[in-house]
Amino acid sequence: MGPLASQDVFSWLLVASVLQVSSVSLAQASYLCTAYLNISYTIPETNQTTWRQEEMGLYGQDSPKTSVVGNVYLAHPIYGCGDDTVYRRPNDSRGWIALIQRGNGCTFSDKINVAAMNGAAAAIIFNDFGAENRVIQMSHPGTSIVAVMIGNYYGMELVQLLVKGVPVSIAIEVGKQHGPWMSHYSVFFVSISFFIVTAATVGYFIFYSARRLTSLRQQNRKQKKLKAEAKKAIGQLQVRTLRQGDQETGPDADTCAVCIDLYKPGDVLSILTCNHFFHKSCIEPWLLEHRTCPMCKCDILKALGVELDVEEQPQISVPDFRSFSTSEDLHSETASHTHSETASSGYASMHGTEHLSPAEGTQNGVQEEHVDVSPHYDNLAFEGDIHRQSEVRT
Repeated sequence: MGPLASQDVFSWLLVASVLQVSSVSLAQASYLCTAYLNISYTIPETNQTTWRQEEMGLYGQDSPKTSVVGNVYLAHPIYGCGDDTVYRRPNDSRGWIALIQRGNGCTFSDKINVAAMNGAAAAIIFNDFGAENRVIQMSHPGTSIVAVMIGNYYGMELVQLLVKGVPVSIAIEVGKQHGPWMSHYSVFFVSISFFIVTAATVGYFIFYSARRLTSLRQQNRKQKKLKAEAKKAIGQLQVRTLRQGDQETGPDADTCAVCIDLYKPGDVLSILTCNHFFHKSCIEPWLLEHRTCPMCKCDILKALGVELDVEEQPQISVPDFRSFSTSEDLHSETASHTHSETASSGYASMHGTEHLSPAEGTQNGVQEEHVDVSPHYDNLAFEGDIHRQSEVRT
């Protein structure tokens, strides 16, 4: 695996790990737990005891989810923010519960810690004015006692009873657990799915990189073999040194198709199997890379019979239907040289048209009117000759 692929995989794993940890933390932060409050009090005038149980509270985010039972005492001042907060309770009281109102610019942690310093086992914080009975999940890091929030209406009822001197006892019990978007089982399955997807992604990267590396190695091995065979073939090519007065050095001679320079006496030429020649210093680098003639694309490896170990794609030859004319044309093409196939075909077509006898144009004793039709030739170089011969006959 290359360094870029390794870096991409590492970055992907890092991002996925951060997402996993943040998702678990978010799931824990969104975990809600309600609280049942069993309230009981006795009115001294009538000696009548009243109790009721209702799911009216919500445990704080950092609160222990445990049950607490005790008498309730009101904070003075009611917000319970400062160290001067007083709870009017008996000196020997233990396991009591503090009742505090939300607000006044201090945090939930300040209120709960002040109540804990005074010996409270739990703190009930009721919402501020205008919130009715709505509650929120409090965030109070750095606390150790049970903390529950209740609505403003419920809190004000307890305040009125305590102001009148009515003793109130409350039993806080753990209620229902709610996960707004993800439970513990959901977190578990999401974690398993995450690791499966991560493992599949890493496996795919490894497989893809290994496959690409193998393909590159095979291509490099193939290119090395082809270059080695091309070097052998280049060594078998005919080499010629030009001299003063050679036809190739004349003013009308062709230029090298690779460097587009004129041939000069003393130049060393390499003659390919197709009889095309080029500068030796120009054609050898070309043949090492392409192994074909720059002009006619003749494969020097095939022409010299060099055996290749690499697999070659079969080439499908498409017949030229223009070469199927008459039997006389086919006979003329077979007898001619390979470099003059097109010319022979043109000449055969031309002579076949000229030597038609008058009897061939007669049918049922009636001679047809001669129509001069200009034939089509593959080789346009001979059309001028035909026109000149027609003018001579005329």
